[in-house]
Amino acid sequence: MQSPDTVEVTTGENPVGSIIWLHGLGADGHDFEPIVPELRLPASLPLRFVFPHAPVQAVTINGGMAMRSWYDILSFDSEGRADRDGVLESSALLEDLIAREIQRGIAAEKIVVAGFSQGGAVAIHTALQTQHDIAGLMALSTYMVLPEDAEQAVCRKDLPIFMAHGSFDPVLQIDWGRASADKLIANGYSVDWHEYPMAHAVCPEEIADISRWLTGIYS
Repeated sequence: MQSPDTVEVTTGENPVGSIIWLHGLGADGHDFEPIVPELRLPASLPLRFVFPHAPVQAVTINGGMAMRSWYDILSFDSEGRADRDGVLESSALLEDLIAREIQRGIAAEKIVVAGFSQGGAVAIHTALQTQHDIAGLMALSTYMVLPEDAEQAVCRKDLPIFMAHGSFDPVLQIDWGRASADKLIANGYSVDWHEYPMAHAVCPEEIADISRWLTGIYS
């Protein structure tokens, strides 16, 4: 069972958990597919990775060019960074994917919501607002897109949160990531924060840390 709007990779038969991982602006669901074998997860931990494709839409900062995007980006400053309605629509799509995994037999507490860059922003928002008791949140090279909504977050305060950012990121300043982690902490959450000497990307050390974190989530 696979939606035409997702790419799926399983690490073994009868997966015991699901990771729904959203890509960044202009990429697609295949973007992080090659990382799955690099995680070197234990054979005793079969997981399903679900990589959805964002819808194709015009992006204001790119001259209105149509590309895969989870929401419109209106400007490069923090105030105009995101189209709120677009964020909420993509969050609803992610909620649908969570519900689909539950229908496929994966308990909510075995589902991790993850994302990189723009996808990570949607993942953060959804993890904080979902009614499902999910397993964890993994937010990579990203930021809290609707920080005002954090005050009304409904998810449990002990939600495991892994956040990582490149110290040389020219696309999303690391200060945005740090400020988002600080906002989560101020609202009562614990954040497993990591910084790496990289740009807007993923590095081997980060992949190893993600592997350890995921293994811990499902242990």
